[in-house]
Amino acid sequence: MAERSPETNVIDFRAAEQLLAARDARGAVRLLDAVIAAHPENTAARLLRARAFFLAAQLRPAELEFQIVLEREPDNAFAHFALARTLQRANRPEEAKRHFRLAAALDPRPDFIEAARFASPADPEEA
Repeated sequence: MAERSPETNVIDFRAAEQLLAARDARGAVRLLDAVIAAHPENTAARLLRARAFFLAAQLRPAELEFQIVLEREPDNAFAHFALARTLQRANRPEEAKRHFRLAAALDPRPDFIEAARFASPADPEEA
């Protein structure tokens, strides 16, 4: 395969953003696979691919991508929040709670604060 130009990677990244906005998660992942193959250190591309995996209900790949982002950017509140949503969707509420709280501590946005109070079904008082 011919080497990709930086312009091609930017175009693919922007197109993947548009596909994700149009809820075509699989199309976004296909474009981002090539971008990440060319630039595995690109955290923005990995975060976008994680979001696409989540939208496509591919929870394990989403979790792995969010974890890679957090290894590189442990103070990324959105990545903590998105990983928490992924874990919540995978029925892992205790793990999710930790990341909801980290997201809220890093960025006290109202939606992060509200999610940090996320209660497991076993604890109806907090719901």
